[in-house]
Amino acid sequence: MNKKVLLVGDGAVGSTFANDLLQHTNVDELVICDVVKKRPVGDSMDLEDILPFTGECNIHSGEYSDAKDAAVVVITAGVPRKPGESRLDLVNKNVSILKSIIQPVVESGFDGIFLVSANPVDILTTLTQKLSGFPKNKVIGTGTSLDTARLKVDLARRLNVPVAEINSMVLGEHGDTSFENFDESTVSGKSLKEFANIDKDILNQVELNIRQKGGNIIENKGATFYGIAMMLTQIVTAILTNRSISLPLSAPINGEYGIKSNLYLGTPAVIDGSGISQVIETELSESEKAKMVDSAAKMQEVLNNIALD
Repeated sequence: MNKKVLLVGDGAVGSTFANDLLQHTNVDELVICDVVKKRPVGDSMDLEDILPFTGECNIHSGEYSDAKDAAVVVITAGVPRKPGESRLDLVNKNVSILKSIIQPVVESGFDGIFLVSANPVDILTTLTQKLSGFPKNKVIGTGTSLDTARLKVDLARRLNVPVAEINSMVLGEHGDTSFENFDESTVSGKSLKEFANIDKDILNQVELNIRQKGGNIIENKGATFYGIAMMLTQIVTAILTNRSISLPLSAPINGEYGIKSNLYLGTPAVIDGSGISQVIETELSESEKAKMVDSAAKMQEVLNNIALD
């Protein structure tokens, strides 16, 4: 498989992802695009310095036309969230940026997989598919994968167990209507709710912590990028190596959970060299299923007010 990646957006997320990717998998060519033309030039030269430790790769700045023979186009470009701003507040700003990217990438002859992490990610992933006309399995958003990582870390610390022992997810919108599947969560194979030091108040606090963590990071250092960059690396590596992995992603909903809307939303999905090979309708309690339906309705409401023409 062609192992060429085109990165659109060389800010904190993009540059961290580029560094992580080169250290975790073999990439034949990495092309970096940004509206600030000098930054990808400098980043390409800087990244070359790690090649003696990672292996050969043709790293250079480029244009959207370079996507023509890429396996993956990763979109991190967009206006970052400011302190106190919700992800949905970014919609109008980042939709116009997205439109300026998708058209020239598609016109280049690109026939690979789109991977979106710019916010609001569920909205922008849905619009990427609509604007590109690509099959739904070839458009992926990072969805609630980062929220889920944060959840696992929080629970592991509270229960004093390795993070790998936590089986729990955040689902729905990557934003204010997200929710945790606590009713089905397990720790070392044991139901989360069987633990003596876990009660409703604790779970409410965990949920609040996960929802606020991104904003707290932004307030302290201006942006979040380590976690999402590593998540992008995991996804791109799975695609380039055709290795199946399952993550909660912005995946195309087609009747799952009783949702009739034509959109992408955070749910477990299997990805491999073909993109999304399977959307998993995970088991949810009735109250959680209602939260998923509510999250979809909120996303659809936003989508209904976006003009793509």
